[in-house]
Amino acid sequence: MSKKNPARIPPIHPGEDLLELIEDHGLTQYRLAKELGVSQTRIMQIVKGQRAISADTALRLARFFGMSREYWMRRQMFYDLERANLSLGERIQHTIRPLAEAESAKP
Repeated sequence: MSKKNPARIPPIHPGEDLLELIEDHGLTQYRLAKELGVSQTRIMQIVKGQRAISADTALRLARFFGMSREYWMRRQMFYDLERANLSLGERIQHTIRPLAEAESAKP
């Protein structure tokens, strides 16, 4: 496994999904923020990939768009895991020994 794979597509922040929904419904970030009862800054930061979708935001988005709250939480979780894997995965692979190996190495 190489340290950096240039062909690897970086994970997509859930804010990109949100931006697509906003545009598909002819909304503005300002209007969505008002409808959700949150700050426009929160929506802007999510759309720009600068802020995670919290449980609170997931509940609000799910209610407004008629989607499941789990959709938003899964998208955020997948994004977070992929980013962690890109930055830490190789090091963890080389430094953490699986339990089965540790147990078999016992005298």
